[in-house]
Amino acid sequence: MRRPRVLLADDHTIVAEGLASLLSEDCDLVGSVRDGAALLEAAREVQPDVIVTDISMPRLNGLDALRALRRQGVTAKVIMLTMHADSQLALEALASGAAGYLLKHCAGDELITAVREVMRGRTYISPSLAGEVRVRSREGEGRHPARAKGLTSRQRQVLELIATGRTMKEIAAALNLSTRTVESHKYQMIESLNLRTTADLVRYAVQMGLVGAPATGPVVEE
Repeated sequence: MRRPRVLLADDHTIVAEGLASLLSEDCDLVGSVRDGAALLEAAREVQPDVIVTDISMPRLNGLDALRALRRQGVTAKVIMLTMHADSQLALEALASGAAGYLLKHCAGDELITAVREVMRGRTYISPSLAGEVRVRSREGEGRHPARAKGLTSRQRQVLELIATGRTMKEIAAALNLSTRTVESHKYQMIESLNLRTTADLVRYAVQMGLVGAPATGPVVEE
């Protein structure tokens, strides 16, 4: 088998450098990006065989980036590499077109195994999740993922930034929106998700796997 051309996407520099080192002996690294929007651009430019991407990333999370890649006709095999040991999230990723779902705490050689398996046209799921994923799949729970709860792509972007502690002004600047528009998205999400506060939104984002758990400390209401 020829050496696969791999594109990495992870917003943590140390993690990305570690992954690059792990892959270097068996793969050709053709790029490394730090957010989902950059992933879309790089995938079109370098046309990798395999994309290894985190889920929780700025600008565009890994799941939304995956869906966008498939809409754009990018055929690279996508492996989600994440801290979220959640079988329902794994099912959502697979339903969206992922070829693999791998946990970040796995051994380094498991990533190489996953790359080899997806290059052979197979699906790879971390063994600690595989059994539960198969059970949920048979039960049909993955057919209608409940995570998005009807949120738009823009609302998910706003939610991710709220959950990482950004203020309304900072979110508005990052997304090139007005502060009033960002606030409108926030209150629409609170209403549609039947929540009450910004802190509730943050907890929802963490629970749904859109971001990692925030550092301890109060969530500032605006």
